[in-house]
Amino acid sequence: MLLNRIFRYELPTAIEFGNGAIRQLAEHVRALGGTKVLLVSDPGVQKAGVTDKLTAVLMRDNLPFIIYNDIEPDPDIEGVMRGRDVAASEGCDIVVGLGGGSALDTAKAIGLMMTNKGHIRDYVGINRVPRKGAPVIAVPTTAGTGSEITIWSVLSDKSAKVKLSVGSAYNCPDIAVCDPELTLTLPASITAATGMDALTHALESYVNKATQPISEALSMQAMKMIAASLRTAVVQGENVQARYDMLLASLIAAMAFNPTRLGLAHALAIPLGAHFHIPHGMVNAILLPEVMAYNLIGNLEKYKEIARIFGTPVEGLSLRDAAKCSVTAIKQLKEDVGIQNKLSDYGVTEEALQQIAEEAMISGNVPVNPRKPSLEDLKQICRNAM
Repeated sequence: MLLNRIFRYELPTAIEFGNGAIRQLAEHVRALGGTKVLLVSDPGVQKAGVTDKLTAVLMRDNLPFIIYNDIEPDPDIEGVMRGRDVAASEGCDIVVGLGGGSALDTAKAIGLMMTNKGHIRDYVGINRVPRKGAPVIAVPTTAGTGSEITIWSVLSDKSAKVKLSVGSAYNCPDIAVCDPELTLTLPASITAATGMDALTHALESYVNKATQPISEALSMQAMKMIAASLRTAVVQGENVQARYDMLLASLIAAMAFNPTRLGLAHALAIPLGAHFHIPHGMVNAILLPEVMAYNLIGNLEKYKEIARIFGTPVEGLSLRDAAKCSVTAIKQLKEDVGIQNKLSDYGVTEEALQQIAEEAMISGNVPVNPRKPSLEDLKQICRNAM
């Protein structure tokens, strides 16, 4: 790292973290001037009864609300516009997003469109949103995406089969209310995939070329917590401490990558998710070891440190051999949490790889990756994961 270079760190979102944190939700709504809530929650969260926990708090404190649950995996841009219209017709002046990345990304985008003209596709890219949106409170129910504090909403244009990213400081929620108790009922498979997503956030930020002292410290802390807690959270879902630590690790990982972006796993995950509907956490879990193996020579010292963080003795090894141990450690973690999937399990074929690589290459995550890839390099990473 160049210690004399200029860097910036900004976190517009206030964080309320802890078991039972949702009990103060109504106070946060009123502090932001909200009088009627658009509660954005996906059907799965509603079916699991988690939405009822929030609505009980709002009803207890006499806050009117409307539930909007037109949310799919890979949330559609048109769902954002329908949510904006519901908010307008119902007189909602604040958004509360409840769920994983799909619900939170949608909630943030709806908030933007409540005060900005046009269509959400007009703001695809970075720093294209002209003004702050309506107040947004984000309440995560998974320990993985970090969407509760990030500048990004990743949305799908289903007709064009592409994923679109809206990035703006105006897209950060006003408050993130992080209550680990809401994650206690997550199935083991989702716990594993979202946990690997959080790890990918921390790791890719840590090794990439945009890393800086604040984000680097956050990345290391997140990886240490994931190394210590992910296995327990998967096999003992009722373990409150493991759930607490994983939600906090996911949050810290998001704080790391928010200013740095990520790397090739995320660059490839976007088109793979768009064309083959692979859940985001799962596709990152599948790709991460292969991306690490490719990137090793771009940052051997950092990969050696990752091996240490995940409990591999590296003393006496050459730098390169020590770095390679990081790949072995992450493969072992994947196996321990039950992720054995390959890209081919989702229908990815050799014939699709050219288009996947071309679409990945335009991602803003490619320039910050520790090793500059060619199209053939990206295709080979996917082959190795098939």
